[in-house]
Amino acid sequence: MLAFESATTLAAKLRAREIGSVELLDYFIARGEKYGSAVNAIVVRDLDKARERAASADQAIARGEIWGPLHGVPMTIKESFHLAGTPTTFGFPPFRNNIATSNAVVVDRLLEAGAVIFGKSNVPPGLMDGQSWNEIYGRTNNPWDLSRTPGGSSGGAAAALAAGLTGLELGSDIASSIRNPAHFCGVFGHKPTFGLCPQRGHMLTEQLHSTDIGVVGPLARSARDLETALSIIAGPDDDFPGPTVIARPRSRRDSLREFRVALVLDDSFAEVDRSVQACLDGLGKFLEKEGASVDRRARPGFDSERLYMLYMMLLRAATSPAASNEEFLEGATHARGVTSDTRDAAKANAFGLTLSHRDWIRLDEERQRIRQQWQVFFERFDVLLCPVLSSAAFPHSTVHPQQRTLSVNGKEVRFENQLLWAGYGGVAHLPATVAPIGQTSEGLPIGAQIIGPYAEDYTCLHFARLLEEQYRGFVPPPAFRRD
Repeated sequence: MLAFESATTLAAKLRAREIGSVELLDYFIARGEKYGSAVNAIVVRDLDKARERAASADQAIARGEIWGPLHGVPMTIKESFHLAGTPTTFGFPPFRNNIATSNAVVVDRLLEAGAVIFGKSNVPPGLMDGQSWNEIYGRTNNPWDLSRTPGGSSGGAAAALAAGLTGLELGSDIASSIRNPAHFCGVFGHKPTFGLCPQRGHMLTEQLHSTDIGVVGPLARSARDLETALSIIAGPDDDFPGPTVIARPRSRRDSLREFRVALVLDDSFAEVDRSVQACLDGLGKFLEKEGASVDRRARPGFDSERLYMLYMMLLRAATSPAASNEEFLEGATHARGVTSDTRDAAKANAFGLTLSHRDWIRLDEERQRIRQQWQVFFERFDVLLCPVLSSAAFPHSTVHPQQRTLSVNGKEVRFENQLLWAGYGGVAHLPATVAPIGQTSEGLPIGAQIIGPYAEDYTCLHFARLLEEQYRGFVPPPAFRRD
């Protein structure tokens, strides 16, 4: 079924002239008209330009010209990326008429690779929630269960892919904003190594600095699509050169039996639901059967709670430029007398928001020591597998994330503690791929987080591709399996 084919398969069909780009675009548009209101994932449409570009793609194919690996493939991007002529609001009503005059760097690269971008997908306000709702575009629903969230902040992206409304997606991640939605919606997602893909043009207002910890990366229905998309968007920003990460060009290992795997099922600080643990344990048993080395006890040398606090402080520091003067002053009041040793999450947030440069440097030094611990760890292991979040997709919530709870093993736990799994590799700038590995008894998707060594993105991606081929791939949600 075309709706659920991978982008690379669609590109091959277009090159073989089995289908035209205009025809394929119209197909996805018709799917959106049929299912779009139920999911509310693609909230900005740029159809006239897309049809014009699709027609040009068909004409180029007829002449024997191929623009690139995504020639003629219809796709969408997260609302937070600049796409000339469309609004970039980050879900904030005052920015409803903030019309982009140029494209984000990575958007231009996708276009240069032949993509046909026909719309943008929904986000939470400021990209700061694990679900996707805002006052401008409303709420995005999970295609597996419309009463549940698709995650955030790239929730619209993951929902659009799972429902078969688009061919490929582009998201961003600072606190699991690619990984969480991929896990909740049963699709693939990749958080690149920090600095691998340029962030310029992923912003509300023009800025040149890159947000610490934050990255931009792809979501897709296959691991091969992630590899293709990453190869397109990665690389230095030639118009604004600076420090750049170059990814190791291929995986450390070729086959599953060659991989040395550390498997983490649970953590006392961020307890994991048994349904998630069971899927990860099942994957571990499969890997052992395939001949891979699997260690269930190995961990990097850091303390989980301390890692979480460090992550929360650096995360809040990274996002502090978006805070208003009033929010900053309020944070300074709450942070009075607080030190970086605090174990109170609310105080850690306030401390991070109002960090002095001196304190930030001290925290960054702590981060570098954690990076060093990971480096030593990856001398013995090739990847670490762990949860993306402690549960499957949760019901829509109107509770602020700092007050929200999740039901885990029959009890309510702090939602924000689950950000441990986002910070596990995120605080150290490591790459991480999410691949679907199973479902709960309620039929909700479960994904595994595949964390790899610094700049070894293609090790994570190749491992995910092997799982897709030999264990489990994308499964369409039942309610959306009809054209």
